[in-house]
Amino acid sequence: MSTVTAPADTTKAPAKKSGGFTAAASNYLDERTSISAAVKEFGRKIFPDHWSFLLGEVALYSFVIILLSGTFLTFFFQASMAEVHYEGSYIPLKGVEMSAAMASTLDISFDIRGGLLMRQVHHWAALLFVASIGLHMLRVFFTGAFRKPRELNWVIGFVLFILAMAEGFTGYSLPDDLLSGNGLRIIDGMVKGIPVIGTWTSYLLFGGEFPGTEIVGRLYSLHILLLPAMVLAFIALHLLFVVVHKHTQYAGPGHTEQNVVGYPVLPVYAAKAGGFFFIVFGVVMLIASLFTINPIWNYGPYDPSPVSAGTQPDWYIGFADGGLRLAPSNLDLVLFNHTFSFGILLPLAVIGIFIVAVMFYPFLEAWITGDKREHHILDRPRNAATRTAIGAAGVTFYAVLWAAASSDIIATHFSVTMEGVIRTLQVLLFVGPVIAYFVTKRICLGLQKKDREIALHGYESGRIVRLPGGEYIEVHEPVSDYERWKLASHEEYKPLMIRPNSRGKITVAQKVRAGLSRWFFEDRISPVTRTEIESSHGDHH
Repeated sequence: MSTVTAPADTTKAPAKKSGGFTAAASNYLDERTSISAAVKEFGRKIFPDHWSFLLGEVALYSFVIILLSGTFLTFFFQASMAEVHYEGSYIPLKGVEMSAAMASTLDISFDIRGGLLMRQVHHWAALLFVASIGLHMLRVFFTGAFRKPRELNWVIGFVLFILAMAEGFTGYSLPDDLLSGNGLRIIDGMVKGIPVIGTWTSYLLFGGEFPGTEIVGRLYSLHILLLPAMVLAFIALHLLFVVVHKHTQYAGPGHTEQNVVGYPVLPVYAAKAGGFFFIVFGVVMLIASLFTINPIWNYGPYDPSPVSAGTQPDWYIGFADGGLRLAPSNLDLVLFNHTFSFGILLPLAVIGIFIVAVMFYPFLEAWITGDKREHHILDRPRNAATRTAIGAAGVTFYAVLWAAASSDIIATHFSVTMEGVIRTLQVLLFVGPVIAYFVTKRICLGLQKKDREIALHGYESGRIVRLPGGEYIEVHEPVSDYERWKLASHEEYKPLMIRPNSRGKITVAQKVRAGLSRWFFEDRISPVTRTEIESSHGDHH
C-alpha cells in the first residue's frame, strides 16, 4: 500500500507577543517604510571625539531652542503696525501711543507668565546660533576641512551663516521699538542708495514711505515661515553631506583617509549628544534668567525724530553698520539725472566682494594649488601657513568693520574725538589685514621650524652635561613615537609647474595661476623625513 503524506502547513504560527504595543508599532512602521535599515546604517557611522566638533552641535541645539521658544512667542505677538494706546502693566509707558507690535511685545514681557524669560531665551539663543556657526566655520577654514570632497558643504554652511544673520535681524526688528526702528531706517537708506531701483524697492518692502504700514507683517512672515524653512533645509543638506562624506578628523595613530577613529552614533555618540543638548539648553536658560537683553521698555516706541545715542545693533550686523560709518560721506555723483551715493554703494560692494570671496574660497585654493585629491585628515593651521595668514587677514578685516559700528562708544569711553576714531579705523581697515597676514605667516613658519627641531632632537631638558673632552651640551628628552608622528605627518606641497597647452602655448591664465601657486607655497618648510629621523637617532646614540 502506498501512503499519502499530507502537505506541510506553510502558514506561519502567530508570533509571540514581545514588547507590547511599542514593538507592534515599530514593526508596523518598519514593514511599510524599512526605516530600521536606515537607522542601522546611520547608527554605525563613526564620529571623532574632539572638542572642536562640538561647535557645530552648539549651533544645531541653539536652533532647536530658537524653534521651541519662538513657537511660544508666536501665540502672543501681534505683527501689526496699527496704532494703539498701551494699557498694560508697565506704568512709565501707560497711555503712550505705539504700534500693536510694540504693545504686544510689552505684554509678553510684563503680563504673560514666563513671557520675558522666553523672549530672552529666544534672543540669547539667536546670538549663540550665529556665533557658533561663525566659530564652526573658522575651525573648518583653519584646519582645511573644506577641501575636496567638502567644497559644496562649505558653501552650504556659509549660506546657513547668512540665513542665520537674516533670521536674527528680522526678529530683532519686529518689536517696532526705537532701536529696531533706527536699524530699519538704516536699511531703508541703504536700499534707497541703490541707483534707479532703490526708491521703488523701498516702497515695495515698507508698503509706502518709511516707516510704511506693512514692514512688520512682512518681516514676521520672513521670520517665522520662509527663513526657518530655508535654515532647516540647509541644515538637513549639511548633515546629509557630513554622513555621505564621512567626518574629518585630526591626525593621530590609526587615523587615515579611509579609517575614522571615534565612536558610533548609536548608542555612544547619541547619548553624549543628548546630554550636551541639555547642557546647552541649561546654559541659555541661565543666561536668559540673569542677564537682560533688548529692554525695549527703556527705548520706547519708534519715532523718526529722536535717535538714541550709544545704541548698537546686534553684534553680527555690526560689520555692515561699520562699513557705512567708515565710508567717506562726500562721494555722491550726479550722472544722467541720477544720484550715485558711493558712500553707500562702496561699502556694499566691498562687503559683497568679501562675502563672495569667503564663500568660494575652497574652489579658489584648489585652483591655485592644483590639489584634486580627497582629504579626510585635518591640517594643523601652522602647517598651512599661507591659508592661516589669509584667514587671520580676513578676521582682522571683519573685526575692524565690527569695531567701527561702536565708534561712538569707543570715542566716549576713551575720551577721544569721533573723527580720530574713524580715521584710525579707516587706516586699520587697509593696513590691519596686511600686518595680520605677514605676522601670522611668520609665526606659522617659526612654529614649523620649531616642530622640525623637536622631531629631530627632542625637547630641551634644561640639564647640562660635560663631555669627556670638556664640551658642555644640553641633554634633550626624546619625544614619543606618537608626538614625533604628529610633528612629521604633514605633506609637502610644491608650486605648480607651467606646461604648454595642446597648442604649445603658455596662456596668461597659466602664468597667473603659477604665480599665485608660488606665492601660496613660498617659504615653506619641508616636513621631517624618515631618513632624517633615523640619522638623528644615530647621532644621539
